[in-house]
Amino acid sequence: MASKLLEKLTRLIQFGSPRTPRLPKAKVIPRDAHPISRKQVSRAALNVLYGLHKAGFEAYLVGGCLRDLLCGRQPKDFDVVTDATPEQVYRLFKRSRIIGRRFQIVHVRFGGEVIEVSTFRAFQRDDDLDDDQHRAHEETGLVLRDNTWGNIEEDALRRDFTINALYYNIADFALYDFVNSRQDIERGIIRLIGDPQQRYREDPVRMLRAARFAAKLGFQLDRATRAPIPEMASLLLQVPPARLFDEVLKLFLSGHARDSFEQLRKLGLFAFLFPNTHEALESEQGEVWERLILAAMDNTDRRLSENKPVTPAFLYAVFLWPVLVTQLNRYREDGIPPAPALHKAATWALNEQSHHTSVPRRFSSVMREMWDLQPRLDKRNGKRADTLMEHPRFRAAYDFLLLREQAGEIKPGLGEWWTRYQAADESQQRAMVQDLGQPDRQGGRRRRRRRRSGGGGDSEA
Repeated sequence: MASKLLEKLTRLIQFGSPRTPRLPKAKVIPRDAHPISRKQVSRAALNVLYGLHKAGFEAYLVGGCLRDLLCGRQPKDFDVVTDATPEQVYRLFKRSRIIGRRFQIVHVRFGGEVIEVSTFRAFQRDDDLDDDQHRAHEETGLVLRDNTWGNIEEDALRRDFTINALYYNIADFALYDFVNSRQDIERGIIRLIGDPQQRYREDPVRMLRAARFAAKLGFQLDRATRAPIPEMASLLLQVPPARLFDEVLKLFLSGHARDSFEQLRKLGLFAFLFPNTHEALESEQGEVWERLILAAMDNTDRRLSENKPVTPAFLYAVFLWPVLVTQLNRYREDGIPPAPALHKAATWALNEQSHHTSVPRRFSSVMREMWDLQPRLDKRNGKRADTLMEHPRFRAAYDFLLLREQAGEIKPGLGEWWTRYQAADESQQRAMVQDLGQPDRQGGRRRRRRRRSGGGGDSEA
């Protein structure tokens, strides 16, 4: 017991006292002084808000949904915050469940929509020093568990950025602004609430969120928020790889992939998400690899803008291709034949990446097939071209090939051949194969192959 108390006192000395600071007073913006209307809010979110309010609890929309509405964007989801505990929320709504150990929240389902409901969180006070049941930190300051409940003023100070700390009260339809949120949104400023170094130690993923919001919104990080990031980027190594995988998807599959990549590189964060890729970008062939990645980012953004499917497998296949090629060359120099060398290089690249951002098997298997098809796409004689087109990953591999040519990694020509081949009729295809200098010796009438639609790496596992 004494050693545990000493441990906590040491943490207080290292990271400062978590005593609740002076609580802010809300600036109340009445309904007629802001543009947000209930007509812009989903029916599911309104059902949750009114359900909590009718039961005697406080109920607010909070965070990103309000930020997006003020920026003229349509929110993808609506989050609710309340003074009801997770257990009380769970008992109030039939189709609900409590999730999370690190931060307990409630998911309430209405139809096909899920509304995330959280309880006002409090600051740790001096009399909570031995309360490990609800709160836990690592020695570095990383928050492992935090389920202590407070009031709306404390909750506002616990939010990460000012742009995410605005509240919409269903009781009077007013906005409650505790930290000049509306002003920062209007000015396009991303500002951490509290001491930046302490907030990044509590949760290093906040650095990725800062980069993502800057890319998504076109906002600027204020100086105090930006300055510590390059030196503290290594804290991402404390974050579980599975969580970082989810963050990578948010960064690159939300329609702002290129801007996200550039923000991560500028802030020194990319090296801790994809360290071997970062090393390849710093090599002699770095310009080629950067062109490949940027071309893939642009392709992903374009497909999303056109409401076409994208898959994490294609994204990760591009990010790890420079790593695979580098390792493949080493194996080939050791005398390993091409096919086994490619297999070993793929395994090595995936295993190395798993220490930083995990790649679920349903995606890694697709990546392997895309990689395996790259050398095979040059083997088109006889029936091979038709056989390759029947492969379930052909379209993704073909799109990948086009990006490699566009980036200058390989000479152009093969991609253009495959583009013409897919559009040609049967006799034209036979002539194209014969023009390669290796005529089709099978003879006979060929069955017309089923065309695959899509592109941009839209193959799913």
